[in-house]
Amino acid sequence: MSADASPLSMGSSFEPLITERLIIRPLIIEDRDPFFAYRSDPEVACYQGWAPPTLESVEDFLRAMQEVIPDTPDTWFQVGMCLREENRLIGDIGLHFLPDGAQIEIGYSLARAYWGCGYAAEGLTAVLNYCFGQLNKHRVTASVDPENQRSIALLERLGLRREAYHVKSLLLKGRWVDDVIYAILRDEWLARSQVETVLRKRLPGNARDRFFLPF
Repeated sequence: MSADASPLSMGSSFEPLITERLIIRPLIIEDRDPFFAYRSDPEVACYQGWAPPTLESVEDFLRAMQEVIPDTPDTWFQVGMCLREENRLIGDIGLHFLPDGAQIEIGYSLARAYWGCGYAAEGLTAVLNYCFGQLNKHRVTASVDPENQRSIALLERLGLRREAYHVKSLLLKGRWVDDVIYAILRDEWLARSQVETVLRKRLPGNARDRFFLPF
């Protein structure tokens, strides 16, 4: 990593989020190859609105992200999910700061090799804590294809509820598809976090492992 490409200097005021296994940080140019690899995977891109056609298009996207100031209304800001020990990019999370300044829409992608290991839930938990804790947002939403059952299971596990089902409301890759909206309020997230903290303290180690099943 070059000296001028430090994650701390990218994405303006976004400080990396550290979890047990991950670092959530601004994307950098050095992420180009792994970003292109998993975003070009047909199984990963199946429900995505954009799949990069070339490495050059990825570079353009990464440079554009470095110009975004987090929490600017009506902008998207993409952060990388990286393995903590290796700083290896394995996925990304998008934050759409809605025009009202009080709400955020989230999106996410994860390399297929890391599905089923709990990384998506771990990364999104950190980002939701950031949205509701550091940014004090009122509501976080997610838009998901009703056929994307893995993503729906993830959102429901995190406590988001289904609020709307729009029939053929989204033009995706040349065809109209259904769109389901999930959401959670700040008060709900904070209450849920408190309950999980209490349960983790009271349950024995093996019971915690069974109760908090990775996704």
